[in-house]
Amino acid sequence: MAIGRGERPDAVARSLQIIEVVADMGIGTTAKEIAERLGVPPATTYRLLNSLVAEEYLVRTADLRGFALGARLASMVEAATTPVVNAQAAELIEDFRASVRFGVHIVYLRPTSVRLLDADPDHPFYGERELMRCPHASSAGKLLLASMSRWREIVRPPLPALTAYTVVDLATLAAEIDEVRRTDLACDVGELVAEQASVAVPVFDVTGRVRGAVMVTGVASRIEVLTELAPRCRTLAAGLGPLLY
Repeated sequence: MAIGRGERPDAVARSLQIIEVVADMGIGTTAKEIAERLGVPPATTYRLLNSLVAEEYLVRTADLRGFALGARLASMVEAATTPVVNAQAAELIEDFRASVRFGVHIVYLRPTSVRLLDADPDHPFYGERELMRCPHASSAGKLLLASMSRWREIVRPPLPALTAYTVVDLATLAAEIDEVRRTDLACDVGELVAEQASVAVPVFDVTGRVRGAVMVTGVASRIEVLTELAPRCRTLAAGLGPLLY
């Protein structure tokens, strides 16, 4: 008989699931969010989180309220999941940026969240944390939801209202997602960040799966001009698809 008790296999599986949740939800994911997402008792969640922090798989955020991927995971996760912007893709992106007066950001889609892949250095993107964690509030996030048959499992009420314009009613959001599916175009007018607007079109891989987006941002009052850029954004997206995915 072995001395002491080893970690049970289900605890190992739960630990991996916790890491997956933090990777998907992004920096600042709380223990409560993890417990609710996995349906695990809070006491079990806290015990496993403490073990993962002790082993440096996770770290606590500066305010001690949430968690992020630790040093032992961050580099391998990014290397395994982040597309590489090669020289040809970078040239296409820079040519497009030089031709418009707005921010042009390339994003990639994780299974349940959005990440910035190539942010426009001349037009800083505000609300990156919210972009990752609140897909209902951004144009790129709405593309992600539109690509999922079971998107309601990702955005469960009550939806957080980031601004006075954030869509928090599920019926209204569902109608928007249907429109995104019909047009392959998503918009956000002051929903993620007040007075900021964006439009996004999908980037497909060679199988036709939505893997990323070209997102153009500007002040909310210029949303009509941003929308008029959609055909050019689609051309860029078509060029980037085979290069990134």
